[in-house]
Amino acid sequence: MLFFFLAGHALMDFSLQTDAMATCKCRRANLPLQRSVPWYYWMTAHTLLHGAAVGGVVSLGYPGMWNLIVGFAVAETAIHWVIDFGKCEKLYNIHIDQALHVLCKFAWWGLLVGGVV
Repeated sequence: MLFFFLAGHALMDFSLQTDAMATCKCRRANLPLQRSVPWYYWMTAHTLLHGAAVGGVVSLGYPGMWNLIVGFAVAETAIHWVIDFGKCEKLYNIHIDQALHVLCKFAWWGLLVGGVV
């Protein structure tokens, strides 16, 4: 399960995140595209995809447990939003950003396999 959490993160953060999304999700980017689509739409779309990836992985291990699946998906969406916002605000660099994301995946995995939730 941990492998799929990490692979889902890599897929969403590198393979499927477009240049426009990577740049326009930052509120200080000031790009022409942001005049028609506000930064927080880009950020929310990006983080919803991450939440969907986590929810998809959880659903494979816990089919039909919708409260659990949705809970992890929403938690991932919210935490990913906050982490990426901090990176966009230059509170830390991409290495810290990615370390925080990976720590979240370990936390989700630990909560599930440890029987905490």
